[in-house]
Amino acid sequence: MTANSKDARANPFQIASSRDVYDNPWIRVTEHEIINPRGRPGIYGVVHFHHRGVGVVPYEDGRIWLVGQYRFPLGQYSWEIPAGGAPLGEQVEDTARRELREETGLVTASLERLVSMHLSTSVTDEAAVVFLARSLTRGVAAPEDTEELEVIEVSLDDAYARVRRGEITEALSVIGILELFLRRLEGRL
Repeated sequence: MTANSKDARANPFQIASSRDVYDNPWIRVTEHEIINPRGRPGIYGVVHFHHRGVGVVPYEDGRIWLVGQYRFPLGQYSWEIPAGGAPLGEQVEDTARRELREETGLVTASLERLVSMHLSTSVTDEAAVVFLARSLTRGVAAPEDTEELEVIEVSLDDAYARVRRGEITEALSVIGILELFLRRLEGRL
């Protein structure tokens, strides 16, 4: 079995009962009463996201664009790649193009999948994908009402250094920047 293949092992947890304890347009929290793999009772809370996470690294001539915004759950300002949620039924590529345009004003003629992932497998089923955007055309950003954004252009080396110093911590951004940096080191960029 390769690292990329799905493991077909049986679920060692037995679910005695399940109930939704919270639901809004973005997430649903379900509490499961379970029997754990050792045969003991317990609970397991799972956060289900109604959207898939989508990030996009806009790249041109050794430079990328970052979006800065205050993140309420963290209580701090965060530098990130453009990103958003893909509603069920929307292609993730369409979401990537929309979020890139809304947050930075950039339009891409070339979109390539960089990496797919699950973001926090101990408490959520959230799936995400990060794209590389090239062949960029500049336009005017149109952020959502809930977004107060600052957009900067930095070198890939600077973005990588910010990840290493812990200044960029958002998962899609960290993974997207590291993947792009790795591709450059391997001569695939």
